[in-house]
Amino acid sequence: MKGVLFDGKEALVVDDLEVRDPGPNEVLVKIGAAGLCHSDISVINGTIPFPPPVVLGHEGAGIVESVGELVTHVAPGDHVALSTLAACGTCRECDRGRPTMCAKSFGNLSAPFKRGGKDVWSFAGLSVFTEKIVVKGVQAVKIPKSIPLASAALIGCGVLTGVGAVLNRAKVQPGDTVAVIGTGGIGLNVIQAAKLAGAVKIVAVDANPAKEAVAREFGATDFVDAKAVESSVKAVQELVPGGVDHAFECVGHVAVIRNAIDMLGRGGQAVILGVAPSDAEASFHVSSMFLDKSIMGCRYGSSRPQYDIARYADLYGTGALKLDELVTQTYALDDFHHAVEDAEAGKVARGVFVF
Repeated sequence: MKGVLFDGKEALVVDDLEVRDPGPNEVLVKIGAAGLCHSDISVINGTIPFPPPVVLGHEGAGIVESVGELVTHVAPGDHVALSTLAACGTCRECDRGRPTMCAKSFGNLSAPFKRGGKDVWSFAGLSVFTEKIVVKGVQAVKIPKSIPLASAALIGCGVLTGVGAVLNRAKVQPGDTVAVIGTGGIGLNVIQAAKLAGAVKIVAVDANPAKEAVAREFGATDFVDAKAVESSVKAVQELVPGGVDHAFECVGHVAVIRNAIDMLGRGGQAVILGVAPSDAEASFHVSSMFLDKSIMGCRYGSSRPQYDIARYADLYGTGALKLDELVTQTYALDDFHHAVEDAEAGKVARGVFVF
């Protein structure tokens, strides 16, 4: 079986992976499409420490091949979008409707793959850069077969994270103002969710002016070229006097986190979505917090995957949520390194591997 394996030094496209059969609460899925997220690249460059060897990929969709005896919500032949969240469903946080905070889903490593008789780890509970995977039943969400799998793949990470950050975590309201720093796959979903929520001013900020057109397509009312202005903070405040109600940081740089805080108006919220190095520290003026500003973390869009994936699929069906437009380029898995180069060069909103 073919897949992308990180051996601790480099990512390799291999063809000798094996995957075990599903257990009673598990599902075997044939992957149809998988999106390349910067978190996958972050494993390769060391930003996200992860034990090798590991099969990469955590944003995917496919077709159910078989299910364990206790799985009843999906069946062979169903199309599913996949969630990284293997929540237990019974702990205090799950019972409070906060499955992203499920303690049992943090740091639990599994090795459903073998290569040459040796165990190979899964990444983020999935590993969709391979032909077949085994996941917990709760991670597979049935979707209409009318959604192209290349588009459906993006729901499981980029859409859940970006849209969920707006609707679930920040709870943007009609008439609010929003700044979005970084207009990659996550940022574009923040933008379209802000539009969906009724924000009247959505300012996209990016160092690549070529991204303005797609940012506006997804709902940005204004665009700030961060390289062309002396201060992106001042540029945003000129567009929204007094500062914005919500600033979403989608880059993962500490200087940009500070910019997000400084862009806020009174009572504003800065939501941190970008993945910075694990030891990174950010600073801000403590006095600004007395203007009722707040800094909010957000894991996986504060999502409830079985509910949110289904509703985002419904929103796509009505035309209210863009998925097809997120897929900038498709690749074969053998072209993995080319896809990484395109992503790092900012050439794609999302590159998707099609199987």
